[in-house]
Amino acid sequence: MESPAAAAVQTNQRPPALSIPPVANDLRAGKHLVFRLASEDFSIRVASVQEILGIMEITSVPQTPLSVKGVINLRGRVIPVVDLRLRLGFPAQAYAEQTCIVVVRTRPAGFDLLTGIIVDEVSEVVNILAEDVQDTPDFGASIPSPFLLGMARINDKVRILLDIDEVLKGHDIAGQP
Repeated sequence: MESPAAAAVQTNQRPPALSIPPVANDLRAGKHLVFRLASEDFSIRVASVQEILGIMEITSVPQTPLSVKGVINLRGRVIPVVDLRLRLGFPAQAYAEQTCIVVVRTRPAGFDLLTGIIVDEVSEVVNILAEDVQDTPDFGASIPSPFLLGMARINDKVRILLDIDEVLKGHDIAGQP
C-alpha cells in the first residue's frame, strides 16, 4: 500500500500537510530574555541570566579571539566579556546607548562560569509556550547549528532560541570557578 504523499506525487497533486503535535513538556518553553542583534530577535532562558548592565569600560586582553572583548570588574570579580555579534558572525557595530552586557551563568566544564555577552539591545522577558516552539530548520550538513534550540513564533515574529552554553562552549575563555 502506498502512502498518501506517494499517491499525490503520482497524480501530480500536492501531498497532504503533515501535522506534528507540539511536545507537551518541551524544555525550550518557559521564560526567556529577548534581545536584539543586528535586526534579529534572539532569546536565552532567563534562568541563565545573572544580571543586565549598561555598556562599561572593558579591559582588553591580548591574544584573545576577536569576539572576546576583554574583561570587566563585576563587584570585585573579573569576568570575560564576549561580543555576541562577532561570536555569531554578524558584522561589528559601534556600541550605542542601548547596548547592554548580559551577565550569564554557564557550566562549560562542570563549574559555574560568569560571562558577559554584549547585545545591541535588551527587549523584554517573554513566556514562550511549547506550542510556539518549532525545531530549527535544516540548513544542510555544511552549516552546523548546535547552539540553536529552535524558533519561537510570538505575535507574528520569529525569535531565535539560543543555547547560551553551546554558544560560549569551546570559546577560548579562560574561566575560573
